[in-house]
Amino acid sequence: MQNQLKIKLAVFMFLQYFIWGSWYVSMGAYLSNTLKFTGGQIGLAYGAFAIGAMISPFLVGLIADRYFASEKLLAVLGILGGAMLCFLPQFDTFGTFYPALIFYCALYVPTLALGNSLSLHHLANPKTDFPRVKMLSAVGWIAGLATLNFLKGAESPIQFYLAGGASILFGIFSLALPHTPPMKTGANVSLGEILGLDALALLKKPSFAIFILCMFLICIPLYFYFVNLGIYLTELKWENMLVKTSFAQISDIVFFLLLPFFLKRFGYKKTIFVGIACWVARYFALSSSVDAGAAATALIFTAILLHGACYDFLFIAGQLYVDDEANERTRGAAQGFIAFILWGVGAFVGTLLAGKVLAMHKLETPVNGLEHDWAAIWQTPAWGAAAVLVIFLIFFKDPGKAKA
Repeated sequence: MQNQLKIKLAVFMFLQYFIWGSWYVSMGAYLSNTLKFTGGQIGLAYGAFAIGAMISPFLVGLIADRYFASEKLLAVLGILGGAMLCFLPQFDTFGTFYPALIFYCALYVPTLALGNSLSLHHLANPKTDFPRVKMLSAVGWIAGLATLNFLKGAESPIQFYLAGGASILFGIFSLALPHTPPMKTGANVSLGEILGLDALALLKKPSFAIFILCMFLICIPLYFYFVNLGIYLTELKWENMLVKTSFAQISDIVFFLLLPFFLKRFGYKKTIFVGIACWVARYFALSSSVDAGAAATALIFTAILLHGACYDFLFIAGQLYVDDEANERTRGAAQGFIAFILWGVGAFVGTLLAGKVLAMHKLETPVNGLEHDWAAIWQTPAWGAAAVLVIFLIFFKDPGKAKA
């Protein structure tokens, strides 16, 4: 039964991240080059995902935890989200595109926390099995990018139709997941529990509070990569840009496999420390690539290939840490809370700042084909990530090695 479960969860993760990979990286180039949105508007558009993440804990808390089984809610969210994605290309002004994108993101983002919570609930050995199942999310992201690149849709509405079709399939497949009834039924459930506010009790633990603070702070420089990389590579005239950026997910697969070993051998603090340090290295590599001549390509690929350590050692390890700190009753709320921080408040501030910094460094006259001062743009998140690294190193207390 566990083998069948792992296969189903792996397919689920593949489809979930195929959707995301089909449009998230390429949207910046589409908005900049096709719809001619400004840097500030592009930052706000990426911030729509963050607004969706801030809405999702309330949606999950009010509906999923109280009234509906998780797999059924995932099905509804996937099908409705797919329909919304197919409508997005109809909107070609910021005033219409932006609210429509927010509405879609409010449907998609809850599936991330719900999927993680469902997986952790049913897997017999989540510390080992969850990273292996989650590895298929990287494969799905690669497949989404590769399919879009094959369709030559990086700067066209094709990306939204592709993601929309995948989302409908995702919704239908979710019905095949194991039944996961709501955890907070009964008359004695408080409004705070329904909204997931019981997870806030975890903040009484000093190390958990420091962890959440660092997750919020690292998200601010983090989103410079997602908002700006596609625009940077487009200005560099990289061919097959989407395929080349998918190397990040190949590294993701490698580090998914390494994560259980690192957690068991080194514990949470050292593993997460490496994850944050890789973000610092990634941004300095991108900054150095601007005037690096022949070495530029190698430095950019270095930044791309660091993605596995950046993401898995920070966020997947972080989700497992949260799961360790929570109990059975608060697990869903705790995963919703970390999603609220990572993809909500932190992402909103990060994407907004990334767009503003992009607009601030727009050049009046292009230099070597570049329309922005990319060295300055990439140095901003590099130093920000370095500051977070120092805070985490000094104040976070290691709870010990992850349980096998």
